[in-house]
Amino acid sequence: MNSLDTKTLREYDRNYVWHPFTQMKEWERDEPVVIVRGEGAYLIDSDGNRYLDGVAAIWTNVHGHCRREINEAIKNQVDLIEHSTLLGLANDKAAILAKRLVDIAPPGLCKVFYSDNGSTAVEIGVKMAFQYWQHRGRPEKTKFISFTNAYHGDTIGAVSVGGIDLFHGVFRPLLFPTIQAPAPYCYRCPFGSSEPASCGRRCLQELERLMAAHAGEVAGLVIEPLVQGAGGMIVQPEGFVRAVRALCDRHDILMIADEVAVGFGRTGTMFACGREGVTPDIMALSKGITAGYLPLAATLATREVYDAFLGEYREMKTFFHGHTFTGNPLACAAALASLDLFESDRLLEGLPPKIDYLSARLQAVAQHPFVGNVRQCGMVAGIELVRNKGTKEPSPWEERVGVRVCREALRRGLFLRPLGNVIVVFPPLSCTLEELKLLMDGIGEAIETVTGHPSA
Repeated sequence: MNSLDTKTLREYDRNYVWHPFTQMKEWERDEPVVIVRGEGAYLIDSDGNRYLDGVAAIWTNVHGHCRREINEAIKNQVDLIEHSTLLGLANDKAAILAKRLVDIAPPGLCKVFYSDNGSTAVEIGVKMAFQYWQHRGRPEKTKFISFTNAYHGDTIGAVSVGGIDLFHGVFRPLLFPTIQAPAPYCYRCPFGSSEPASCGRRCLQELERLMAAHAGEVAGLVIEPLVQGAGGMIVQPEGFVRAVRALCDRHDILMIADEVAVGFGRTGTMFACGREGVTPDIMALSKGITAGYLPLAATLATREVYDAFLGEYREMKTFFHGHTFTGNPLACAAALASLDLFESDRLLEGLPPKIDYLSARLQAVAQHPFVGNVRQCGMVAGIELVRNKGTKEPSPWEERVGVRVCREALRRGLFLRPLGNVIVVFPPLSCTLEELKLLMDGIGEAIETVTGHPSA
């Protein structure tokens, strides 16, 4: 079965697989690329073609594909035990990884609750915050503040604290209501500002007004620190996260940081909150935690949050939540090997020249007549394509400009996945400067080909 030809593999995919975030009527008309191997920053298809992975396997890959050290860690672990539940038992890899995560997390986060993906990590944080106030004798604190343009996953609780109608609108009848605050978005600032710092200040002023009005009923605030990912790689102005932390403290609201996409070095520091010297009350992690190898997530909490759940058995203060594969030893072994590589490869120390190079290339791309905005934070960026550069009028959705650019890039040996008309730049952190050059050259050429205009 492993030696099937490309035609057969495509037929199986079209006939039996339902792809995420994909209009399957269109997919079934296409000839999909079938990936069978990976090597460093490259994906290799069933015909032997190589594609530079410009989105790190949807924002998960850290050290490149098929990294020997992680492969060996998983192979060694599978010969010991594949899975052992954390319901009534401990396991060595989950315990060791919890200690390692606490060691590198923002100071004060000291307890690790495992699950298996980013949506569940966020949903756990929401449930923890809700139950925390019940145990603290504040049962009226049941609501949550979320942000416009936010994305926290696709389970119902995670969708409830999201803010993207395209993804979430159809499910509105299933969701619990939240208090939505404006998120800074520069030239599309809800207050009309065209300058990031001013936009950030106006958003913070409105957030403070909402908190003052609703603090007595709010359990927590959920935020993607530094970058709103699926909202379009929207970068918050410097100091925004720090100011949100201060407002949460002032109004007695738990801060839940969703670092699913931005954690593990993506913004240039191990965690985005650390870049602003912030410790959230609860922090959700996934994606890069296993360097893209296996499903694993962790929700970290402070001692204060954890202690609210301690009590006598009869008090029913237990956190009644769990997952079958919580603390899976194979996934934890992969995560431990990844953390070892951060140290042995000195990965974070090697990021500054890559970040600087990416910044310079983005500034050049920004001059293109159909690029309305470029946004970057560390090794993550978004290139927003527009119809009119002067007015920032967005390209019509039905013209599928972002999709067309990514398809053109595929013909040039790059795999990209757009967010509407935003071209996402999210390569493995281990990519070389030469690979970054290939990536940015290809993106620039693809934009020029699709728009029919060379760069200015």
